[in-house]
Amino acid sequence: MTDTDIEITADLVRDLLREQHPDLADLGIREVAGGWGNQMWRLGDELAVRMQRMDPTPELQLNERRWLPVLAPRLPLPVPTPVRSGEPSARFPKHWTVMTWVPGDPLDCSSISRGDHAADALADFLRALHAEAPADAPVSGDHGGHPKECTAGFDRFFHAVVPDDLADDVRAVWDDAVAAPEYEGPPLWVHGDLHPANVVVSDGTLSGVIDFGDISAGDPAWDLAAAWVVLPAGAASRFFDAYGRADAGTVRRARGLAAMKSLFLMLMGRNGDLGLPGGKPAWGPAGRAALDRVLRG
Repeated sequence: MTDTDIEITADLVRDLLREQHPDLADLGIREVAGGWGNQMWRLGDELAVRMQRMDPTPELQLNERRWLPVLAPRLPLPVPTPVRSGEPSARFPKHWTVMTWVPGDPLDCSSISRGDHAADALADFLRALHAEAPADAPVSGDHGGHPKECTAGFDRFFHAVVPDDLADDVRAVWDDAVAAPEYEGPPLWVHGDLHPANVVVSDGTLSGVIDFGDISAGDPAWDLAAAWVVLPAGAASRFFDAYGRADAGTVRRARGLAAMKSLFLMLMGRNGDLGLPGGKPAWGPAGRAALDRVLRG
């Protein structure tokens, strides 16, 4: 259910297409796993419909519509690209977008077996994405800043789910990130929310990146946290060598942010196990594995 109490069904999606994009309305429609803020429906073989669900404002979808067509052509991995816009109506008073479908399996439901290849692919992708953002790029209040600005969120996740035997080590990683130097370069484009549900895998390696709702200008450390959150054990060193732009302070911030993201995944997993709204059972094991990688360095 959405916060407007309208159930999103295949029939609703088809009705909306008939109203606004009738040439697409006869394509096959089936629900696929989506994130917390949006619900995803596969549309034919090459498209998907992204329905605003829990996001309170359309800003994230509108950012994707505005900026993904600009960024996608220079990125070396497939990303979803908006092809049609769905506007609020009496039938559904929120935004929805028809986007290209990125083939592959989400990492939270799959695994990476070719770690070196995935490390190189992620490094190449982020080198291409992390260009200086224009002055009118979105700025996120939740992603892109220094870790010290996120202490309240970290503490909430920490107290909710950190294993007792790891608490001191996790806290030490976070404290080191908070003490790390500020990012002093120009604001760069960052995905902002790289975690196992937002990357897709094919043939044992990274094959696409999805969900750019948090695209914004900020500190690249937010994306470099994926060295631990996304890549398998032992791949972080190769990733940073291939990326080639991260100084010691950036790596410290990235590692702390990876710890916070890992705890968030664990909390979402616990919520899923408890049947709470927005919970994701598969995210718990993914988050715990990522936390173990963070602590190994």
